[in-house]
Amino acid sequence: MADNKSRLFAELQQVSFVLEDLNLYLDTHPEDASALRYYKHYQQLRQQLLEQYTMEFGPITADNVNIKNTWTWVEGPWPWEGEM
Repeated sequence: MADNKSRLFAELQQVSFVLEDLNLYLDTHPEDASALRYYKHYQQLRQQLLEQYTMEFGPITADNVNIKNTWTWVEGPWPWEGEM
């Protein structure tokens, strides 16, 4: 399980980096249709990865919390703590 968690988290970080890089590029090339398509693709991929990670291992940030009857953000280890 820890291997899958690490793999999924690394993939999420990579996709997030691509989005940040594309964001910077699009700031100076806002009408580049190819870059806009790439951005949309990686934006959807990041959302899928984020949902998968949250479902399997819990939220990475507070805005990913699955609100039940309690504030679940405080359950389990923090995203940066790893397995305990």
